[in-house]
Amino acid sequence: MNLDLTDVALFVRVCATRNLSAAGREFSLSPAASSARMAQLERQLGARLLHRTTRQIALTQDGETFLERAVALLDAAEQARASVGAGREPQGLLRVAASVSFGRLHLMPWLPAFMERYPGLQLDLRLSDRVIDLAANGIDVTIRNGPLHDSALIARVLAPSRLLLVAAPAYLARHGTPQRPQELADHQCLVLEGVNPWNFRDLDGSLIKVRVGGRMRSDNGEAMRDAALAGLGIALQSTWAVYQQLKSGALVPLLAAYPMALNSVVSAQYLNRNFLPPKTQAFIDYFAARFGPAPYWDEGLPGIGN
Repeated sequence: MNLDLTDVALFVRVCATRNLSAAGREFSLSPAASSARMAQLERQLGARLLHRTTRQIALTQDGETFLERAVALLDAAEQARASVGAGREPQGLLRVAASVSFGRLHLMPWLPAFMERYPGLQLDLRLSDRVIDLAANGIDVTIRNGPLHDSALIARVLAPSRLLLVAAPAYLARHGTPQRPQELADHQCLVLEGVNPWNFRDLDGSLIKVRVGGRMRSDNGEAMRDAALAGLGIALQSTWAVYQQLKSGALVPLLAAYPMALNSVVSAQYLNRNFLPPKTQAFIDYFAARFGPAPYWDEGLPGIGN
């Protein structure tokens, strides 16, 4: 049985988009041609891969099983192509995922120069604050912010992601400045979904856990930063998100003597594989060089302890 790799690639994109027509457009195929190719693939495999209705597409159990193999098959084809001749030069479609805030602040400014350096690359950039399944969405590399966890992904640290508390001078003028983590219980804290309690290191290195609360919470870090700028409370932020506001004085760092007890980093993560395509390697190397162990966003920040 000889599978057409275009059919396999189309199937993977249908799984990612849950839309046959949208996936077909990526291959310059009409909806009818896309449907015919999916039907052909199912006939060759002797299995139903997709449940299709007029409103939605869902994977069958066989489809879920084949998806993992399909991604591996496309990876193997990419490895073979990239291992010879002109294929060593980064080229083709590179799919990248990142959070909305980090993508806008620290990927977008550098991408024009990256694209100019590698004219054979096309970029599909997905900005979302939800964790994206790399295999199901055909993502080559994702940029994530936070502690490293054991997973099926390979991670390369691109930069530290220092965490600190910030507030606007107007808020502190009205409510006072906390001197110890325990005093946060008396303040309006802007709580990011899933990040509570806030954990600190005491002066002797012991752990302090403070469950915080306030009148506002959100699932978006940018919204919490903007709320802090508006004087609505105290926010827990990464320096990469607020470095400009700290330098201008629009936000003030708090509790510098009590660092956050969380080892957070900016990392590039990709599927566990024996071969990293040149396009993915080029992207990771490029941003590792732009960020590094002393990233530009931490340079010259006022009043921040280590």
